[in-house]
Amino acid sequence: MRNVTEFILLGLTQNPQLQKLLFPVLLFTYLFTLAGNLLISVTIFISPALNSPMYFFLSCLSIIDGSYATAIAPKMMFDLISKKNTISFNGCMTQLFAEHVFGAAEIILLIAMAYDRYVAICKPLHYTTIMSKTLCSFMVGVVWLLGLIHGGVQLLFILQLPFCGPNVINHFTCDLMPLLELACTDTRSLGPWVTANSGSLCLLTFSMLVISYVIILRSLRMYSSEGRRKALSTCASHIIVSILFFAPCLFLYLRPMTSFSADKPVTIFCTLVTPMLNPLIYTLRNAEVKNVMKKLWGQLLKTSDK
Repeated sequence: MRNVTEFILLGLTQNPQLQKLLFPVLLFTYLFTLAGNLLISVTIFISPALNSPMYFFLSCLSIIDGSYATAIAPKMMFDLISKKNTISFNGCMTQLFAEHVFGAAEIILLIAMAYDRYVAICKPLHYTTIMSKTLCSFMVGVVWLLGLIHGGVQLLFILQLPFCGPNVINHFTCDLMPLLELACTDTRSLGPWVTANSGSLCLLTFSMLVISYVIILRSLRMYSSEGRRKALSTCASHIIVSILFFAPCLFLYLRPMTSFSADKPVTIFCTLVTPMLNPLIYTLRNAEVKNVMKKLWGQLLKTSDK
């Protein structure tokens, strides 16, 4: 049974002054996120010097980050300046689906990126053979397929629940926990299912990443000090990005089925701040990407002068 045709989102805050303050901050963050990730994707796409599996995966990560932020941020910002903060039932389900598709795709892509670093460091002589274009394309295809499957499972799970009122979501986005609190049925038994589905995906993936980097770090003992420095430099960015993404993910989904006051800021960090930081982390710590960007910028300036 479903009598609810729309939901009311309470948003980040009900304080009008704070809403006016948050809007420009979030707008800048969102635009910076889009610009940074687009810049990385375009730079990798047009530069032959960045034609390697590591940068191919990085460009895919930038596309996912931009899409992930877009699934949440525009509606959230619009609600800060709008007096009627409603979302249709179908719109809510679409947002839920998109959020989990891109979130799961990023989680699985981080595994592919870790495998790429494992092969590059532990099997350098076979790297080009193992990490072929065919394998890389296949891995990215699997990333999107599993992301779509995960998002579809979340959507089907929510669609089976009855919503007969109330319809007020104490959040700025449609997600599992806020929606479960509105279902007209006893959802306490569904908490372990959410943990087993979304929570276990985060925990299992994070555990795999930790194991892979333990193996990588152990193998670095055979390298010279300069070799270790270069290898650690390429891995450090990925480790930082993984921690920034998985810490909020584990907090949001690997816990009892109840809402916390920290849910909103943690969700903001996961869906907007982390995608904004990823381009900075990868460019500031990667001399090769910085050099290519400088060359491209120089070429653009020369072209504009003519």
